[in-house]
Amino acid sequence: LIITVTMEKSLAGLRSAIVSSKPEKVADALKLPPLGSNQSFPSERVDRSSWVIDGTDWSNVATKWQQAAKKSAAGKDLVACYQAQGSLHESFNNLFGSSSGNWLVPALHAICYGTHMTAVLADKSKGRSGNNKHQQSAVTILQTSFSQCMNHRVEYQPNAPFSETGSKKAGVLYIVNQLFAIYFRVNNLRLCKNLQKPVEGRKLHLSGRKGDLVTYRYYVGRLHMFEDQYDLAETNLEYAFQHCHRAATRNKRCILTFLVPVKLYRGRLATHALLQKYGLDAYVPLVESIRTGDLRKFNSTLQQHQDLFIRRGVYLLLESKCKTICYRNLFKRIHVALEKPSHVNLKEVAQALKWLGLGAGGMGMELDEVECILANLIYRKYIRGYISHSKRVLVLSKSNPFPTSEVIKN
Repeated sequence: LIITVTMEKSLAGLRSAIVSSKPEKVADALKLPPLGSNQSFPSERVDRSSWVIDGTDWSNVATKWQQAAKKSAAGKDLVACYQAQGSLHESFNNLFGSSSGNWLVPALHAICYGTHMTAVLADKSKGRSGNNKHQQSAVTILQTSFSQCMNHRVEYQPNAPFSETGSKKAGVLYIVNQLFAIYFRVNNLRLCKNLQKPVEGRKLHLSGRKGDLVTYRYYVGRLHMFEDQYDLAETNLEYAFQHCHRAATRNKRCILTFLVPVKLYRGRLATHALLQKYGLDAYVPLVESIRTGDLRKFNSTLQQHQDLFIRRGVYLLLESKCKTICYRNLFKRIHVALEKPSHVNLKEVAQALKWLGLGAGGMGMELDEVECILANLIYRKYIRGYISHSKRVLVLSKSNPFPTSEVIKN
């Protein structure tokens, strides 16, 4: 099926949108046809004299858009699509930098998204696994757009409509989110700080479109998670989840992928109903095993879904952090089974672990290993007491030896 859309009509629509000075109309006009839509575009030279609108020369942008539209409609060469899109973006950056106000910010956003997506597709095409050169190239173009918005001297008025007198800073957060997405995809998280500091220094993350705020908090939450700042990670991810649109099930599921293990480590267990609602079935046995201190179930679930957790980037958090909570609850169960003595012989603990089938090959643990685990729990204040190494005895506090307040941190 060939969908014939004459270039004259498309260019006329773009020109009409520019003349109208309607931000969203210009943005829609600059969007390229879907990749491989097979639209037929006849060649036409853009007449520069007809593209000087209100003193601004749009002829170069129109020409680059025409070339990019043809490549996108053909959809045969994704690298060529990206190159044409990148050329369009650079041309638009030049025009945007000299434009007045922020009425072209929605158009810039549309072009930024196109550059980001075509770069990803170009890197994935023709078996280019692990090759991120087009995304790296896109970063350079996007950073130019970011700088033009961030350095605009007009004072930013939160939630003001786009106009010819508004501040381009209104466009910062969306572009930052596009850059965050690329940085996370190419595993270059250190560069995120170069964006986070100026944005939060000028408090641009506190107001704007709800979707941009949610996306920003999602990425910042993940960033804090990788920096072991789990209180900040929970705060940002929780904000993203609570303010995400109720119909955006896929986005909510994506947020919960990281929020659930962060909350697990901080002693807040997700409900079975919540996990089932968003299809996070792999977390169900993990949550239940931590709740009951079932370390054997925790280990088997972690091993069963190891590849999935590694791909999602949460395996180390689960294995090295959340497992500690499971140990704490396990030792609490053993303490109750031993009728809550204040002095617990480590040999009895080791026997209980062997009976539960824990340790190497299910044969239990050496006393030194048991002592090491308990010492770590005492250091983290999950257990109140001390260890007598010479007597191989755990001496517990008579008052609340397993404090819940230290697990459920504020």
